[in-house]
Amino acid sequence: MATAGKVIKCRAAVAWEPNKPLVIEEIEVAPPQTNEVRIKIVASGLCHTDLYHLFEGMHKDGFPAVLGHEGAGIVESVGPGVIEFQPGDKVIPLFIPQCGECRFCKSPKTNQCVNAWDVGVMSDPESRFTCKGKKILQFMGTSTFSEYTVMNQMAVAKIDPAAPLDKVCLLGCGICTGYGAAVNTAKVEPGSTCAVFGLGAVGLAAVMGCKAAGAKRIFAVDINPDKFEKAKVFGATDFVNPKDHSKPVSEVLSEMTDGGVDFSLECVGNVAVMRSALESCVKGWGVSVLVGWTDMDDFAARPIQLIAGRTWKGSLFGGFKSKDGVPKMVKAYLDKKVMVDEFITHNMDLEQVNDAIELMKQGKCIRTVLSISPQ
Repeated sequence: MATAGKVIKCRAAVAWEPNKPLVIEEIEVAPPQTNEVRIKIVASGLCHTDLYHLFEGMHKDGFPAVLGHEGAGIVESVGPGVIEFQPGDKVIPLFIPQCGECRFCKSPKTNQCVNAWDVGVMSDPESRFTCKGKKILQFMGTSTFSEYTVMNQMAVAKIDPAAPLDKVCLLGCGICTGYGAAVNTAKVEPGSTCAVFGLGAVGLAAVMGCKAAGAKRIFAVDINPDKFEKAKVFGATDFVNPKDHSKPVSEVLSEMTDGGVDFSLECVGNVAVMRSALESCVKGWGVSVLVGWTDMDDFAARPIQLIAGRTWKGSLFGGFKSKDGVPKMVKAYLDKKVMVDEFITHNMDLEQVNDAIELMKQGKCIRTVLSISPQ
């Protein structure tokens, strides 16, 4: 490509400070260094974790940043030492790297990698972005609300060239996160009963994962009844709106299931809901998984809940080892084994990113896909 080796000037949505609208700016994206690839981002989903950083976490050292971490694009150029990718490859940037060398990558027990970004500021210290003379942070190591981004090759997945980028971008976070939490982390069993708390994209993907694993009953729990019809599409069998009941939702579910569900998944990122999800599990073998991202408050429960045999665990990116798992999920989508299109309720341009944020804040969308640059 004619741009290889040169600084690219392009559009990006910059979060200059917390709790303020994003600003469309012209930024400079430096060429890729050793082991790096520069990617032209074609499409990106907006995920609640972007909103979390902007409106809840609001870590002062995490700005200015380019948000977005659920994207898909095409390799524009590669730096020295890159042999796995070449210009023109279709790829998905990964917010969890997979170096393949560290003790985490070598263990089948986890999808963590020692090369991850700083959880506090939610950004990489390294960045190839500048704007108006300032360094701009790379959110979650990805920054997909930019026409171009630069990533280390260990945080990029090469995908099937037949994959539509404006759909499979959602496999970069939300769908894998929810689906994998059910299949990989909870290890939902055939014939079991499950409850999914929170019916955003991650929760609906968890419902889909429970169904794929053979669950017999899947309770969809949300305070927004508008979400229930959508949950049916993904396999939910029962619906519970906590606002319809005077007693705690855990008691409601316990009565409906003879003592509680076998598996529960919290897909909100709220510590009170995490406790409800745990308490909705049956004693003896109930498993509850924390899926919603938050690092604001302590979570709590009575010790007897765990002493009685329940398990409380967490899941990051659905337990998928990123470089291995994402191409497989793309293939599963192309083979019609997982749904993706059904999550998309809105399509917008990058310039409308603040409208997309508003839709999500009001719970009026499942996923908005932003068109970042033409293919």
